[in-house]
Amino acid sequence: MRLLVLGGTEFVGRAVVEAALGRGWEVTVLHRGRHAPPPGARALHGDRTAPDGLAALARGAWDAVVDTWSAAPRAVRDAARLLRDRAGRYVYVSSCSVYAWAPPAGYTEDAPLVEGASASAGQRDYARDKRGAELAVSDAFGADRSVLVRSGLVLGPYENVGRLPWWLNRVARGGPVLAPGPYDLPLQYIDVRDLADWTLGAVEGGLGGPYNLASPPGHTTMGGLLEACAKVTGTAAELRWTSPGTVLAAGIEPWGQLPVWTPPGSDLHDALQRADVSRALSTGLACRPVEDTVADTWSWLRDLGGTAPRRPDRPPVGLDPQTEARVLAEGGTGGGVSGTTP
Repeated sequence: MRLLVLGGTEFVGRAVVEAALGRGWEVTVLHRGRHAPPPGARALHGDRTAPDGLAALARGAWDAVVDTWSAAPRAVRDAARLLRDRAGRYVYVSSCSVYAWAPPAGYTEDAPLVEGASASAGQRDYARDKRGAELAVSDAFGADRSVLVRSGLVLGPYENVGRLPWWLNRVARGGPVLAPGPYDLPLQYIDVRDLADWTLGAVEGGLGGPYNLASPPGHTTMGGLLEACAKVTGTAAELRWTSPGTVLAAGIEPWGQLPVWTPPGSDLHDALQRADVSRALSTGLACRPVEDTVADTWSWLRDLGGTAPRRPDRPPVGLDPQTEARVLAEGGTGGGVSGTTP
């Protein structure tokens, strides 16, 4: 297989490149030159936001293109139009954020969508930009030759958003840790390598159309995630399970200040942790255990000296130590007990 990856040097794109190389595919990467692609990939340089930024793609043909763009959709439009007669399939890594808020628990690929930003417009908001890019791909390649990967929360090595790295570093510091409850809160996410494997399988299988891509709801729990962090870091961290009501009353922001966590019964939880992924499961999606995701991310993070790369277009995540200490000192716990077991 001949694969073109637009990006391919960070997080999702990098995982796709590594997985394709592992399958013996011929991989070409178009990137801006800020980071080196994995060894074995052919590198082309181009800035998609600049005039003639796709000039390096003037020649060549590929069996498939994988694109992870998340800004103004015109960059996706231009690439899709350029490549529609020279690539067999266009895979766009989108997001479950494209569904109109708030999608109910168990929503499928048929749920109502946000209005997509015009493909000729500049950057708007994340959801509209992603939907606009989906429309641009479908317009150029048609429904049969376009794969829309509507990913949920993505975790794993190379993460440049900071969610799992923040938890790992926080638990590694030890001491009392504000653990947002309940302990058995079900989580839904996708390991970036499982996303990559499914994506390449979709290319091989000639799939088309949209797919919600995440683990089944409840693949792990908040307790399972944080206990895995405690185990791999080997610290004497004390997980103090704190009720959702206490967390929210303290003014702590779910998802942002406490990454991954969403209050049970909330619109946020239903939207981010309860998507129906049966379509992806029926086409070969396999999800590794949370312990593997956490351990491999910790190993990667240690190799970097503990500081993960960060995307400049995403806000910082994590709870500041002062707020955490204040809430813990007030003694508001519940939804589980102190310690590393429920």
